[in-house]
Amino acid sequence: MDEMEACLSGAWYDCHNQVFLDLKTRARHLLSRYHELAYEQREERRAVLEELFGSIGDNVSVGTPFICDYGRNIHLGSNVSVNMNCTFVDCNRIDIGNNVLIASNVQLYTSTHPVELDERLTPNWDPASGEYFCRTYALPISIGDGCWLGGGVIVLPGVSIGSGSVIGAGSVVTKDVPPNSLAVGNPCRVIRKINQGRREHQA
Repeated sequence: MDEMEACLSGAWYDCHNQVFLDLKTRARHLLSRYHELAYEQREERRAVLEELFGSIGDNVSVGTPFICDYGRNIHLGSNVSVNMNCTFVDCNRIDIGNNVLIASNVQLYTSTHPVELDERLTPNWDPASGEYFCRTYALPISIGDGCWLGGGVIVLPGVSIGSGSVIGAGSVVTKDVPPNSLAVGNPCRVIRKINQGRREHQA
């Protein structure tokens, strides 16, 4: 496997390999352009997002500032609102469904390191080698249709959040959340199911 294949497969990879540095440079240039655009310049903002992201649906809003690593691994459905000051570390794939609300200061992290020190450090590391001194791997994140992530939510690598679920503000999501669940806390835990039946509007 090359470094990109290793990264997307969840294996250890060299995050300072040139392929990743080039992707980061590209993303930084696009984000710089995006941040310079006024909110009213919707067509221009949309064009930058289409170039930055792997895929994007209709009626998508991404507030500024916004930070991501590569951009190309982010896939957004339709009717998605990403509020200001969000960070998407998209070393692996981030899939966000339709009708999703992502509040301010939400952080989605696909990249991580081994917990054990002897696994985390690169064996026989030599500064002259160009390798990074520690091992890195990345796992995908999936957020289903109709989800709402409250302000300051952190989602860790490899987590899937089921459709229709709500994550309370400030929660740290360390494991999968089933569909139609209200989950809160650090670590985030399901506290009840959400009734998905629509209520008819009464005049």
